[in-house]
Amino acid sequence: MSKVVTRFAPSPTGHLHIGGARTAIFCWLLARHFGGEFRLRIEDTDLLRSKQEYTDSILASMRWLGLDWDGEPTYQTQRTDVYNKYVDRLLETGHAYWCSCTPEEVEAMREQARARGRKPRYDGRCRTRDVGPGEGHCVRLKAPVTGKVVFDDLVKGPIAVDVSELDDMVLRRSDGMPTYNMAVVVDDYEMGVTHVLRGDDHVSNTPKQILIYEALGLPLPRFGHVPMILGPDRQKLSKRHGARAVIEYEQDGLLPQALVNYLVRLGWSHGDQEIFAPDELVALFDGAGLNAAPAAFDPDKLQWLNAHYMRSMPPTELAALALPFVRREGFADVAPERVERLASLFRERANNLVELAQAMRTLLTPAETLEYDAAAVARALPADGEGRKHVAALAELFAAAKTFDAPALEKILHDYVERNNLKFKQVGPPLRVALLGYMGGPHLPEVMDVLGREATLERLRRAVAL
Repeated sequence: MSKVVTRFAPSPTGHLHIGGARTAIFCWLLARHFGGEFRLRIEDTDLLRSKQEYTDSILASMRWLGLDWDGEPTYQTQRTDVYNKYVDRLLETGHAYWCSCTPEEVEAMREQARARGRKPRYDGRCRTRDVGPGEGHCVRLKAPVTGKVVFDDLVKGPIAVDVSELDDMVLRRSDGMPTYNMAVVVDDYEMGVTHVLRGDDHVSNTPKQILIYEALGLPLPRFGHVPMILGPDRQKLSKRHGARAVIEYEQDGLLPQALVNYLVRLGWSHGDQEIFAPDELVALFDGAGLNAAPAAFDPDKLQWLNAHYMRSMPPTELAALALPFVRREGFADVAPERVERLASLFRERANNLVELAQAMRTLLTPAETLEYDAAAVARALPADGEGRKHVAALAELFAAAKTFDAPALEKILHDYVERNNLKFKQVGPPLRVALLGYMGGPHLPEVMDVLGREATLERLRRAVAL
């Protein structure tokens, strides 16, 4: 096989969405699997809607996902002269012609065709007029009048389109700017692209682009069109389904490897396997196994997968990722070492880095400003109840402990329950609310170990005095 070259070609009219991100991932994996090249092209010809901030955001999102590209990005706005050279070649070889028809005239042709029950299309009246260049003139492709455009889609299989469904498409507008299909063909050829993987909203563009390739005498790449991602209700994916831009998922505390893993499985499978290491994806993704049926986006499954990655990564790595989110919670001076201990304590109870940072708040907050859940206090620490007496007694025992670590504290707690003929449920809930301010949370001896003796005793004494 010759060198595989793929490309991702976003338009900077918004942030990178998960549909585009999935396409980029597929293209990146295919190139990396075969040791080829993954190229990036910014299709910024929509001058009104394209913004530099969106270009910067797209590049940042791709870097965050780990999708490194080869060479420098190509910007279409910098290549107008190149496209027009190819248009001129088509004019010289008789595969294109000048057209003087106005937009109103073309629309009238289409309306007439509709009225006769035909495909609304340009009728080709300028094909033989020898119009030549002039103000308001465009250039059109002289398409074949009979036959079919046939290609073997990598995802959908063989596709055939009768040329009667197409018309003499515009290649260069009357303002001198090349059209989308013309620019794409030139770019893909000059970038050496061998495989075009993209969303199936481009299926209708492919026969048109093939006609341009053939008119120019250029080799065709392989085309593959992946179905759109749908919402859980099988409707078009939108924000109401929980779908967000990649940059928002980053801000929401998702891990890039979890998002990549999840998006790959939305349209590709390898048996029943759900979880893949990045290197494993590269090794397995050869372009086969892409699903022709659209997949449904499931926010809960994405969170589950993210939680799996959080719980399986080294604590030091998790802490480094969580640190910015902890500081965003208002703890600017927290030490990375402390975050690492807290991450190990709360990682089983969080699905993302935001939840992890929020869970850490209770142990980073000073005792005097710790907030208590009123219902939990009423249940476990009523003013006239036994709970406060147990907390006060345990505070004295913990203060006298020779060693203040989780094993020693667990023994003190266990001995106190046994010595007083108690059940743990009589002691645990009051102690938990005193330490954390709410029911639930990690193992109590570990909580106290992380807090340290002084902070633990401050919390217990404050709870007794509530």
